[in-house]
Amino acid sequence: MSHRTTDSTGEGPAAGRGVVEGAFALLDALRRRGGEAGLSELAAACGVPKGTAHRLLDQLGPVGAVERRGRRYVLGPQLFRLGQSWQPYPGLTAAARPALHRLRATTGASVVLTVLRDDHALTVASVPGRAEPLLPVRDGMAFPAASAPGRPLVGRDPGPFVDRDEPAAGLVCVALPVRGPDRRVVAALAAMTPAEGSAAPLVGAAASAAAGVAAGLARAIAGERAPAAAVFAN
Repeated sequence: MSHRTTDSTGEGPAAGRGVVEGAFALLDALRRRGGEAGLSELAAACGVPKGTAHRLLDQLGPVGAVERRGRRYVLGPQLFRLGQSWQPYPGLTAAARPALHRLRATTGASVVLTVLRDDHALTVASVPGRAEPLLPVRDGMAFPAASAPGRPLVGRDPGPFVDRDEPAAGLVCVALPVRGPDRRVVAALAAMTPAEGSAAPLVGAAASAAAGVAAGLARAIAGERAPAAAVFAN
């Protein structure tokens, strides 16, 4: 029996996979360029002919993945809607938001919540603060796993982790693990401010925030399980 395998420019089973990979490569190239780029720039970034890039972008347009702005392409609203529904751990981002905003309000720090993905600490929630001029924080930004925002995600050290000039010069970063109800580390909370004076107050506030995220996550999971338990009890 023969098996037909062709590349993304041909036909057959492998073609669909190549098209999907090519489309995601273009979307990722757009993301790395701040969500906006021209055709030539995207084709060069992905190592594909301009004609191929153009055909893929034309297919991504009608489904809302990209939009045209003059001669440039931007990420479309459908990607935002899909991204909002992704959860690295059930209920994590919703449980984290109040604690992150309280930490920002009490310390002025820029705060991020990260999870481990592909050897990087991926930001799944962020609140900009005093670190903004030195390091703007945004959802979706990635840090090396060995950097302060990633260190609670690897190894078994409970922290807190305190680093100066990391992940950017002029900053002090305090990071702690966030544990799920089963005590596994599911995320890291990192707070960053300009490196001025002692980091002790930030350590205490960040530790309270990390505990708050863990408590919120436990409540959310308990709430989801309660209706099922009630059904079996009746």
